[in-house]
Amino acid sequence: MTAEAAKELDELCFLSAQSITSLKVSEHFQVIKRLGEGSYGKVMLAVHKKRGTPMALKFFPRKSTSLVSFLREYNLSLLYCTHPSLTRALGIFFCTPSYYVFAQQPGLYGDLYSVIVSEVGLDEDRVQSVMSQLSGAVTHLHSLGFVHRDIKPENVFLCDRSCSWVKLGDFGLTRAIGTTVRAVWYESPFCTPEVEAAKEAEIEMEKKQHEGLEDIVEDIWMTVEPCIDSWSLGVLIYCLLTGCFPWEESTHDDCGYRKYREWFDREVEKENGLSDLQCKEDKGYKAIEQQERENSPPSQFDGLTPLVMTLLKELLHPDPKQRGSPEEILSYLGEPWLKETAREEKRRAEEAEKEARKIRERGELEEELLRGGKGER
Repeated sequence: MTAEAAKELDELCFLSAQSITSLKVSEHFQVIKRLGEGSYGKVMLAVHKKRGTPMALKFFPRKSTSLVSFLREYNLSLLYCTHPSLTRALGIFFCTPSYYVFAQQPGLYGDLYSVIVSEVGLDEDRVQSVMSQLSGAVTHLHSLGFVHRDIKPENVFLCDRSCSWVKLGDFGLTRAIGTTVRAVWYESPFCTPEVEAAKEAEIEMEKKQHEGLEDIVEDIWMTVEPCIDSWSLGVLIYCLLTGCFPWEESTHDDCGYRKYREWFDREVEKENGLSDLQCKEDKGYKAIEQQERENSPPSQFDGLTPLVMTLLKELLHPDPKQRGSPEEILSYLGEPWLKETAREEKRRAEEAEKEARKIRERGELEEELLRGGKGER
């Protein structure tokens, strides 16, 4: 499917290149306001003058955008993004003297980044709702043979004020599974740790340039795999729950990531030891409890429950070959991801048990009094 997907997309780009037309935006659209902008260009909210339909017009500067890359994103969004939580193109594409443009479903309520409260995050129910939708959207994209490669809060758009319906968008970096691309490192927690070698190569190249050497540092190439998106989803879960990032960059130079990696490695050692301990009796279980106490997660994870830490271990596995899939998120929904939620649920359960106990005791007392009354007669 992956090779077929890439070939089919290339064919669609070739065909659509033959039919792209030049239009004047003001003749066909009433532009309302700017919805967003970035390195790709800008997105404007507009109304189609004949249809009366609101839509987002995505503008790509022709000076910095190739026709092929523009058509790849347009056709991918139009024909493959059929999941309700993927932003879909609307079948309108054209060019102006300065821009390539296509129309897509508008995110009228901003993006996920705009609603995350710094150092607080979102309430847990909304976090799980968002991650449930993104899990389905990304799994759908992977099933069609594509990897998004740029999942972050700024690329998740809100379809309502309550954040109950979201759509993943911006497919400029999306590529077919198995495609070979140049490894590019960038300073972000969303950048996967397997790209650290590209950072080292970049530093080496800058060093040689500074020394006046003309030696060429060879590019590092990597294969596009779904595990790239799994890493980004793991970081996003942490971000939504806490309003922070777990680290600044996923390299050994970063203190936060280094602490996580050391904890993760100890967890792997512990799990490898558990397979032997579980064959033993009480002594083995005491050893397990001791190991759990001795390897608590790094301080940046203090507010998260062991359940969600298990999920993060799957998604944020340093080895891309062993990283969990986005679909695994669904198995962790419905249970507390924050310790304060777990404590509140425990308190409610204890209160309910106390109330049930009182009712049982009251019933037993009434039954005893009833038996006593019968004995007197």
